[in-house]
Amino acid sequence: MNGNVIIIGGGPAGLMAAEVLAQAGVRVEVYDAMPSVGRKFLMAGKSGLNLTHAEAFATFVSRYGEKRDWVKPWLAAFGPETLRNWARDLGVDTFVGSSGRVFPTDMKAAPLLRAWLHRLRTTGVHFHMRHRWLGWDEQGDLHFATPTGAIKVGAGGTATILALGGGSWARLGSDGAWLPLLQARGVAVAPLRPANCGFEIAWSEHFRAKFAGQPVKSVVATFGGERRQGDFVITRHGVEGSLIYALAAPLRDAIASHGSATLQLDLAPGKTLERLISEIAHPRGARSMASHLQSRAGISGVKAGLLRECAARDDYHDPALLAAAIKALPLRLDAPRPLDEAISSAGGVMAASFDDRLMLRALPGVFCAGEMLDWEAPTGGYLFTACFASGYAAGHGALAWLQSKRSSNTAN
Repeated sequence: MNGNVIIIGGGPAGLMAAEVLAQAGVRVEVYDAMPSVGRKFLMAGKSGLNLTHAEAFATFVSRYGEKRDWVKPWLAAFGPETLRNWARDLGVDTFVGSSGRVFPTDMKAAPLLRAWLHRLRTTGVHFHMRHRWLGWDEQGDLHFATPTGAIKVGAGGTATILALGGGSWARLGSDGAWLPLLQARGVAVAPLRPANCGFEIAWSEHFRAKFAGQPVKSVVATFGGERRQGDFVITRHGVEGSLIYALAAPLRDAIASHGSATLQLDLAPGKTLERLISEIAHPRGARSMASHLQSRAGISGVKAGLLRECAARDDYHDPALLAAAIKALPLRLDAPRPLDEAISSAGGVMAASFDDRLMLRALPGVFCAGEMLDWEAPTGGYLFTACFASGYAAGHGALAWLQSKRSSNTAN
């Protein structure tokens, strides 16, 4: 069909919207502030591109928490299996790992992105790099800063899709600078907050110096009725890693409400409390407490350090109290780490700002997609899947809007 769409932002959401529109015969112009597109996508794939997850659809949707009902229609149209088929069409096969996570067979993001960009260019998508969006003027034209000076691009009669990312990893392009631009136009926006982030803990200098950088493996973390098993890492500032990220949203919100949050750690999930009490109460003779805990309870290294750091000193004189500390060690978190360090961000353009096509009610013809929308999800492929799916939804929304305008103009 005839028409023209301007897409600002060259991450997965913007590129997916571009593909939907270009395949429908729409002329697509993609603008991005960075020297090349997909930079955060490539960075996220450096340790193995976790594209999506192979669990049951209902479980998959539940990972989006209180925003699940908003996200669900996007995923129904372009969900995990559709994403895997899409990658296969680009010549990239995927496999399901032992945890259910889905990866390209070569684990890399770059081959997929190269194949995708080649297909987009062959369908007529035009790319304009190093174009930083500055907002609209009174006539509705789009303003950009470029290496050769400021320019404006006429947006009258066209659709615009904003896919500018959230507020994490600003050096890769998603710096949240779009928030005031939309707020000034009457769009409801929730403040950006860190998601899938680390947290600060006031470690003693001894513990920090000895254990920063070390992984804590095979523990169970409990907070707010949620219980997760996995690994995390001690940092100079506190803790980070997949187990922490899985509980990051409720931890962050509790800190915002109460000033701190206490996470409970089970350092010996394979042993019952009763067994631990019995093992610790076993006479240790001339052995040190450290040797005793290592041989009888399997607590050594960084786990022993955590126990010393967080348990009460008197607990070491009572096997029942010490066993209880091992099974439910209180870890007080004081603050999330800064937004720019987070894997992703929460907040953004609120659901009430959109119609069911992801078009802004306050700005007809302007659509949004990706992480700049007010949803969040844990790591495990959920972030990428929803970004692709929202881009797919926004692309179809813009296509429907162009068709309705064309029908209206024909009728007149």
